[in-house]
Amino acid sequence: MTEDKEYMQTAAQANQGTVVSIRGSVIDARFSSGSLPDIGNVLLAGDDSRTRIEVMVQLNAETVRGISLMPTQGLARGSTITDTGQPFMIPVGKGLLGRVFNVFGEPIDNIEAPQTVETRSIRGVHVPITQQSTESEIFDTGIKAVDILCPLERGGKAGLFGGAGVGKTVLLTEMIHNMVGHHHGISIFCGVGERCREGEELYREMKEAGVLPNTVMVFGQMNEPPGARFRVGHTGLTMAEYFRDDERQDVLLLIDNIFRFIQAGQEVSGLMGLLPSRLGYQPTLASDLAALEERICNTTTGAITSIQAVYVPADDFTDPSASHTFSHLTASIVLSRKRASEGFYPAIDLLQSGSKMLMPTIAGERHYRIAQEIRKNLTVYEELKDIIAMLGINELSREDQRTVYRARRLERFFTQPFYVTQQFIGKEGKVVALQDALDGCERILNDEFADYPESSLYMIGTIDEAVKEDSK
Repeated sequence: MTEDKEYMQTAAQANQGTVVSIRGSVIDARFSSGSLPDIGNVLLAGDDSRTRIEVMVQLNAETVRGISLMPTQGLARGSTITDTGQPFMIPVGKGLLGRVFNVFGEPIDNIEAPQTVETRSIRGVHVPITQQSTESEIFDTGIKAVDILCPLERGGKAGLFGGAGVGKTVLLTEMIHNMVGHHHGISIFCGVGERCREGEELYREMKEAGVLPNTVMVFGQMNEPPGARFRVGHTGLTMAEYFRDDERQDVLLLIDNIFRFIQAGQEVSGLMGLLPSRLGYQPTLASDLAALEERICNTTTGAITSIQAVYVPADDFTDPSASHTFSHLTASIVLSRKRASEGFYPAIDLLQSGSKMLMPTIAGERHYRIAQEIRKNLTVYEELKDIIAMLGINELSREDQRTVYRARRLERFFTQPFYVTQQFIGKEGKVVALQDALDGCERILNDEFADYPESSLYMIGTIDEAVKEDSK
């Protein structure tokens, strides 16, 4: 492979040291003759010099400590270790399209390695603020609840927050399906610490949908060492930066799951012997996350739009991993277990979700007004739920009753059949344009559907389908 040849050629000219200790993935090496490797350099060890280790700390004038990104079986004290003199380099180029790679940029789809012309360090440089675009544009997804109440930003970062089993991966997969269909850029899917099964299923689904030729997939799965899971996000981002900066294309970067990136950093921190911070997280949590997130931005020539699934431990949104991620996002899509149990899919919490794009100057006066009116009705309904449960809806004033009926119809209108779940629910998936979704919400707010049964608005696309359903 091209990458391995480069490593070996570099290693031949580099200085060599000796392994002095091995503790799991942590390896200490002494370089008594020659120069001490820099932090971030790659060390090669093992019989065939295949085991790759990233230098994390310089312990003294002769010794460095590193984390292995590969299993360390077969390594022993006294083994020779070689400094390549450079950080991790991965291949970039158009030849990556339609392929699946690991953290090192090696193909894992049983197809011959692509003939790339260039390799780049995964420690990319941040785009200077003078070169970043200052325009704010909305990025349509075709999902009603997202586009109206928490619109995404082109070149921004959106988070899908939720506990286990509330539908983060399903929603992310639906967004890939919807956006790749009418999105003329490149999609890069980055699987960080997720299940191998999910990656294989996603690969087959994208192949069947015909969107794989414009997609690159990078995986660092649960069964891999923490060092590999910690760096796979940087690998995917480096590939995305090539398409944005060199090919001048818009890139959709999907990360599933950003919590697993933080978790891998926590494991690496523990292995390195650093004192844990709040709730056992690494003391460098904020800087680790910022080093990844701040490279995701839009320039005057192209944009990287990122959608990130964020697992929320025990549904606790005050957890440091969730609260630190919030600060980097322009849109937050919160998934609710309660809504999922009530059968509202996608199970988006319509009141907790929000976006910095939802301002009259960006989204438009009409969109902003409708969204605020929706929130007002839903908030009143939420406050009245206890009274309804105890005394019944007939005890409310006429105006409050109208508000409750309106809110219940809005909740059902925000459900939507997905393409990725049509084999389970038996309904064809729908993509709804923003204007159609706004028209539907406005008509519900104007009480045009007060006489229609609530069920006619459940699991439909545009509002016209409710009219057809009722006329049957």
